[in-house]
Amino acid sequence: MDSNETQPTVVLSSPPGRISLRPMTLSDVDDYMVWATDAEVARFCSWEPCTSREEAIKYITDSVLTHPWLRAICLEDNRPIGYILIMPVDKIRKEIGYVLARKYWGKGFATEAVRLVTAEIFKEMPEVERVEALVDVDNVGSQRVLEKVGFTREGVMRKFIVMKGSVRDMVMFSFLPSDPFK
Repeated sequence: MDSNETQPTVVLSSPPGRISLRPMTLSDVDDYMVWATDAEVARFCSWEPCTSREEAIKYITDSVLTHPWLRAICLEDNRPIGYILIMPVDKIRKEIGYVLARKYWGKGFATEAVRLVTAEIFKEMPEVERVEALVDVDNVGSQRVLEKVGFTREGVMRKFIVMKGSVRDMVMFSFLPSDPFK
């Protein structure tokens, strides 16, 4: 960590503190490389696997550090195992997205992060009426994460997006401020 970079602050943590969310920093590059270079992790993402540390530094500098709402998903040692982000759709809708290193799949970490962020967004942004997620129809694990949090599966958006040269069906999920968490 260079002298100009301050220690990141914890933004949110889950009870009993299995994960915490904090802003990512350039010093997270080596941890970022763990998931960003994994083709299986990138399979349902819009980006291709990262091929070099320099490419990762450029991505973090240009896209992560400038993103209005992106948080590292960290374990107790404060090292990132993935990230979660909120993207604006319009004034009352936000889209949630997340990525997690493969070694942590199926352990509940993504579910905890989505639950924390969904609750926080409605507090931080009271104008938001809906948090939504678009998930590839074949990404069953991510669909299960959203269902476990309490998101409603609204339906399949047929031939909705071109992803890595292939026209894909996407499943639309939503969560409203009045929806109960599971």
